[in-house]
Amino acid sequence: MKRTVIAPLFLAAAALSASAFAAPQCTNAPRAQWLTEAAMKQKVLDQGYTIKKFQVSGNCYEIYGKTKAGKNVEIYFDPTDGRIVKQKGG
Repeated sequence: MKRTVIAPLFLAAAALSASAFAAPQCTNAPRAQWLTEAAMKQKVLDQGYTIKKFQVSGNCYEIYGKTKAGKNVEIYFDPTDGRIVKQKGG
């Protein structure tokens, strides 16, 4: 009985948590209009962040790194202009 109740609750919680961390909608522009990864990384570094991980997440550039103050941060950027779309931490 416990398993039949717990399993659906676990699956529902997993689905909700996955959607909570989904990448935001950053752009509809084609990749040909995106900044290069090298240019975006430099832009991020010029803003004072350190990059631990840089990746393409959906239609965003995403970094995991640290702020100038050394606080952990996760940031989603619009790849066409480098503006911050969503930030966690910092």
